[in-house]
Amino acid sequence: MHRILVRYGYVPFMLVGVNGAAIALAASGASKLWLVGLLPAAIGCSFAAERALPYEADWNSPAGDGTRDVAHAAVNELLLLVSVGVIPLLAATVTVADLWPRSWPFALQVLAAILIADLGITLTHYASHKIGVLWRFHAVHHSIKRFYGLNGLMKHPLHQTLEMSAGVAPLILIGLPVDVASALAVTVAVQLLLQHSNADYRIGALKYVLALNEGHRFHHLKWAGIGDVNFGLFTLTWDHLLGTFSYDPTRRFTSDQLGMAAKPDYPTAYLAQLAEPFRASGACAPEPPATSPILDVSEARP
Repeated sequence: MHRILVRYGYVPFMLVGVNGAAIALAASGASKLWLVGLLPAAIGCSFAAERALPYEADWNSPAGDGTRDVAHAAVNELLLLVSVGVIPLLAATVTVADLWPRSWPFALQVLAAILIADLGITLTHYASHKIGVLWRFHAVHHSIKRFYGLNGLMKHPLHQTLEMSAGVAPLILIGLPVDVASALAVTVAVQLLLQHSNADYRIGALKYVLALNEGHRFHHLKWAGIGDVNFGLFTLTWDHLLGTFSYDPTRRFTSDQLGMAAKPDYPTAYLAQLAEPFRASGACAPEPPATSPILDVSEARP
């Protein structure tokens, strides 16, 4: 019974339950500490679901990466929270026109913020696979060899800051309220947990619309070009429009297929990963055209 609950109930619980609680708390003007408290609860649910119904049981066990992943998650989650704290200052100085639809129901305001942020983050993510200097920093995220919840926050803090800035800047320019931003920050954290989850959940036809783990595993295939798909954070809308959507229901993923074929010896320690983009070795040399049971491609990452 618990496996059925995880398979079909975990995603609705996180998207509707946890996000709904965040929206309700933010709308009520409750202390931001209540919102912060939702994050460990969401992480706990993520780990519980992965252990109750794992896609790959081995991915639940640390492989010398547990401490590093916690460090990445802690630093990048703190950055998310700090970004919410500085929004009132930014709004007071850079807002171009107060066009925010404050008369809308609060939940719709959060949904609008999600959709706008999704565009900026998706395009930045896409550019990070095409522009060498951005790929240096984004490569940290693609060095993973197991696919589980905390991977979503395993990013170089400079790249995390860039992605979030691209998503939030347009919102601030039109007068994003801080309460909406607070709820948005929680939805980002929840989405990253779901998108990289090792839980073998099902969402049916929504996998072609929502950017969750079934589609995002294709993004982490280690071969250049083949992994340059499914860039969306919240939705796959922009991937369909960019022609970068990819899905094959017969594909089964293992650790051997994850990481970076062009850089199999990428540093694994936290501080070494922070330093790698600034070293000469931080640029992955283009590899020969890759082939795969899914696709044949001729483009290589920077």
